[in-house]
Amino acid sequence: MPRFTVHIRDEWLAVPCRDTSNTIQWLGQEALKRYVKNKPDNGGIKAVKDTRFVVRRCQGLGLLDADDTIEDVLEDNDFVELAIEGDTMSPDFIPCEPGVSHLYPLTYFISMDGNSLSSTDLVNLGRGLYKIKLTPEAERKVVQSRELLDTIVKENKVVYGITTGFGKFARTVIPVSKLKELQENLVRSHSAGVGNPLSPERTRMLLALRINVLAKGHSGISLETLHAMIQAFNASCLSFVPEKGTVGASGDLAPLSHLALGLMGEGKMWSPKSGWADAKYVLEAHGLKPITLKPKEGLALINGTQMITSLGAEAVERAQAIARQADIIAALTLEVLKGTTKAFDSESHRFCDRVQDAYTMRCCPQVHGVANDTIKFVLNIINTEINSATDNPMVFAERGETISGGNFHGEYPAKALDFLAIAVHELASISERRIERLCNPSLSELPAFLVNEGGLNSGFMIAHCTAASLVSENKVLCHPSSVDSLSTSAATEDHVSMGGWAARKALRVIEHVEQVLAIELLTACQGIEFLRPLRTTTPLEKVYELVRSVVKPWFKDRFMSPDIEAVQRLLLDQKVWNVAKPYIDKYQTEYIPESRPISPTAFSLDPPASPRKRVRHE
Repeated sequence: MPRFTVHIRDEWLAVPCRDTSNTIQWLGQEALKRYVKNKPDNGGIKAVKDTRFVVRRCQGLGLLDADDTIEDVLEDNDFVELAIEGDTMSPDFIPCEPGVSHLYPLTYFISMDGNSLSSTDLVNLGRGLYKIKLTPEAERKVVQSRELLDTIVKENKVVYGITTGFGKFARTVIPVSKLKELQENLVRSHSAGVGNPLSPERTRMLLALRINVLAKGHSGISLETLHAMIQAFNASCLSFVPEKGTVGASGDLAPLSHLALGLMGEGKMWSPKSGWADAKYVLEAHGLKPITLKPKEGLALINGTQMITSLGAEAVERAQAIARQADIIAALTLEVLKGTTKAFDSESHRFCDRVQDAYTMRCCPQVHGVANDTIKFVLNIINTEINSATDNPMVFAERGETISGGNFHGEYPAKALDFLAIAVHELASISERRIERLCNPSLSELPAFLVNEGGLNSGFMIAHCTAASLVSENKVLCHPSSVDSLSTSAATEDHVSMGGWAARKALRVIEHVEQVLAIELLTACQGIEFLRPLRTTTPLEKVYELVRSVVKPWFKDRFMSPDIEAVQRLLLDQKVWNVAKPYIDKYQTEYIPESRPISPTAFSLDPPASPRKRVRHE
């Protein structure tokens, strides 16, 4: 029976079709029925038959007419995208949900030179927002570097990794006739990772970052091989890369070997058209050929910190997003608990009846502040690592020499990502305590667990437990992985960074922080329901309205997980920040001198009546 794979928002759906004389409209509605069935809230779709949508092929971007028959425009196992009206920004572009692969070859390019890529660029490359091309200067450097390597091989010079074995076998000289086999064996033997594969987004980031490093011209890669990697990236032909197996020195050998293995046409690969399949067939389906490794190219593909750094780039970008939104959420909680912002004023409590609040409210600027400072510190290290040559040996064409060094060691990003996890965790730790104050009637002066008819209804009782469990998990995950080191490769690689685990657990910590803050935001908005008709400040009312656009008030108990997921999505999309930012900018411009930046929770009050009442920057 013919089958078609339909992508709707964040879901891939297999739709069987007994009769291919059915129309594209029928195929879309069948896919929507399956999509709605999988969603607790029906995906926000009230009636499938009334939902308007467009369908286009994943390959080539061709729009499909709703009245065309399936047999006339599609082939068995074709991949198509369905975009619901209202999800699209223009008739010419169908975006996927943030954090989900963009499937289409866009016309926007990032020109790589190995020196100017940022963490934001890398995350956007992972999302499929850009294709890649090289700058002319990068191409020139790559060619010069390769010419030097070809000369070394031609003159039978002994150079590590080019004409010798690797690690413990560094003193074993390899005959010229076996140099190609040497590089292929290196990639195959080092493809020893385990665990689940990286997502398409993260694999795209990994491949893009390796391309950027090779573009510096210090690795000896040939321009032909580098162009083949770029073509694979632009077609989203992505190797199966297990998430586990790197010790972070000599670089991320196992994951980068898996990345290279797929490019060689071996192992598994994924593309939007094919899903998971044998790499050689995926490449063939996109008109691409497997790469053929020249001397040193296997080593050039696998030696570096790109796994640590690409995951670290995502971690620090998400940390930035959640940290600034944590300030807004804390401000809303402060309002619901009728806290005072006098603690943030340089003349604290001068005209205030309330002496002081609990630390979880009063000390927000200090706790949130150090998290923000740590994020800036880590961002600088990650952006430096993104544009660093991490190969070994390094090729210096202008000097006509190769040098064996230690740039592949992942200690810098490993330590930085351990710091990041520890700092960002505090945003969840303090948030969980604020959730407790909101839910506890003896502290909030609100109904227990923020629900009417307590006892019959449990309200936010277990939502708080969920937050507590996530904070507890983070306490374990915040133990730094980079304090560990195990000697490998027969004591040749006798100190390693364990940066791969540092990066993966940092991402897990940040995800937990996002979830805890989503629960606090839900809880604070529920608290507002019991304070009506009173109103908070304009920006915080806008935040409340945003939340209520996806989650209705809690009048009686209902299935809560979808509410938490919906609000977490708001945070991932930075919609809470986007709603409040114009007001924050206005407040900073009108009331805060340039040398006195705004305190994180200061915008929870109306503008001060006197210039003397300004916030103190912590």
